[in-house]
Amino acid sequence: MGELLLIFIGSALVSNVVLSQFLGLCSFVGVSKKVNTAMGMGFAVIFVTTIASICTSLIYKFILIPSGLEYLQTIVFILVIAALVQFVEMVIKKYSPALYNALGVYLALITTNCAVLGVALINVKKDYGILTSIVNGVGTAVGYLIAIILLAGIRERIEHNDVTKSFQGMPIVLITSGLMAIAFFGFSGLI
Repeated sequence: MGELLLIFIGSALVSNVVLSQFLGLCSFVGVSKKVNTAMGMGFAVIFVTTIASICTSLIYKFILIPSGLEYLQTIVFILVIAALVQFVEMVIKKYSPALYNALGVYLALITTNCAVLGVALINVKKDYGILTSIVNGVGTAVGYLIAIILLAGIRERIEHNDVTKSFQGMPIVLITSGLMAIAFFGFSGLI
């Protein structure tokens, strides 16, 4: 149990997928304008990453390895993630049209969100079992959620501040993200 907790904390804080591994930056920067939208995206990523971790672990261990087709892991994982995102998109469109409209094209970008694919590949690389893969996936997605909500909150505050013209828009967002990455680097001594 202690090992799973360490993997969860390590995935969420120490090896934050966005701020230390720099995966998933497109949706991280694109959807972080408002906290509500960022939360919706974060929870969608948690759902997709968790289910993708389960599915990809099962497929890899019970289909790809016995068949000797391990080299197809990336293609198979992309297909699984794409199918899961389509499912999530349909559910959000049906039950939360406002969130669906707010997320816009970024919801479809979860399909190409390299953070989700990165988790699946890291699970295989580290030879995690199914439970450990799930914990790593959830931890990574929670780390993504924390980072995107923090950035959204900061962006909402910055919106009402005087920012030099040359730093307005994306430059201040990237500087803020860099400062957040430095702050999260402080967690590296935690584990």
